[in-house]
Amino acid sequence: MSQEVNHVYFIPGMAADASIFEYIDLPKDRFLTYTVPWKIPNKKEPIAAYAKRMCEEIKHKNPVLIGVSFGGVIVQEMSKYLEVKKLIIISSVKNKHELPKRMVIARKTGMYKLLPTSLVSKIDNWEKLAFGDFAKKRAAMYQKYLSVNDKTYLDWAIENMVCWNQEECPEGLVHIHGDKDIVFPISNIKNCIKVDKGTHVMIVNRAKWFNKHLPEIINDNLH
Repeated sequence: MSQEVNHVYFIPGMAADASIFEYIDLPKDRFLTYTVPWKIPNKKEPIAAYAKRMCEEIKHKNPVLIGVSFGGVIVQEMSKYLEVKKLIIISSVKNKHELPKRMVIARKTGMYKLLPTSLVSKIDNWEKLAFGDFAKKRAAMYQKYLSVNDKTYLDWAIENMVCWNQEECPEGLVHIHGDKDIVFPISNIKNCIKVDKGTHVMIVNRAKWFNKHLPEIINDNLH
């Protein structure tokens, strides 16, 4: 008796491209995987309207949606317009109450509007900005994975992350979070599968953990 094939759609983190999933390798007899690239938003486009446009990329019924960081926010918004088999967020938040204090302050003060997003597209070598071997490694990783540098997109994404208003998370949501995440500290996170020593970029540097556990999580065998 053949097993059901799951159609798994991945959405990357803010400004990242699909290459952050390059080390994710799920059994091909049970999982067909797809990545959904970021669309450039219309100016002042509501997040609900943007999520609807992202849903146009989903070509299968009852898909599995997996979003990383801001992509986790977007898959939750998309799930309001789709029937999904499973909704999984990684290194993300389930509601506005899990946002870190600095984002809450940025929202209240409007400080996020002052970020020099226009400069990002002009950085052609992140390593020149880094000092020390560890920083250079991190800069090289940013150079590789953070390829979406359109100012309209960055301004929109930052505002919609900081000002996200969700109170309650979708039913059945699975949240995977690293205990060393400095972007969304785990002290603010409730009801998650905790990854020991997992950082905000664990989808890249802890891919083995995901390759081992995602099949079980998708099929409800691990909580």
